[in-house]
Amino acid sequence: MKTLIIATGNKNKMKEIREILGRDDLTILSMAEAGIEADILENGTTFEENAVIKARTVAAACGHMAMADDSGLVVDALGGEPGIYSARYMGEDTSYEIKNAAIIDRVNRAPGGDTPEGRSARFVCACACAWPDGRVITTQGVMEGQIAQAPAGENGFGYDPIFYLPDAGCTSAELSPEEKNARSHRGQALRAMAAALDELRGGEEEA
Repeated sequence: MKTLIIATGNKNKMKEIREILGRDDLTILSMAEAGIEADILENGTTFEENAVIKARTVAAACGHMAMADDSGLVVDALGGEPGIYSARYMGEDTSYEIKNAAIIDRVNRAPGGDTPEGRSARFVCACACAWPDGRVITTQGVMEGQIAQAPAGENGFGYDPIFYLPDAGCTSAELSPEEKNARSHRGQALRAMAAALDELRGGEEEA
């Protein structure tokens, strides 16, 4: 059975990853569960670059296949903020309640903030899977939406309560876990990664 180490300490992310990527022949562990410590310097300029940095760092540290994702909220009215700094926006220790309120306020005051077009935003997720020998594959997912007028919903985490999905008529935090996984940026990237790993495994078996 192969082992996949996930370069995160986020329990919510681990839950989503296991739900989407789980297979009988794959043991999925967080860094903490595997007892792995690694200093990761996220100095990339894109989601993909940061995902690759994290995956390669952990793979080199543990000697196993490692996967990382880098994801965030991109708000057009804010020039793409918070973007790759989504987790650190307004400070790492700032609550998402405060962050979400600030984003809504800034969008409300931006030109066109009173229109659906002026509130356009998207969640972006890049996944990278790396091996100790330096090999790496990447995938990406995007979920389009808008910044909500007010937070709503108890599911999800982070910016989910302020990410409104017009076709669903609710925020991402109001979706069930199954609904969210079926359409989310992370769900898209993880399913693409699962397909890429299956294709790679098939090629290895044929060789």
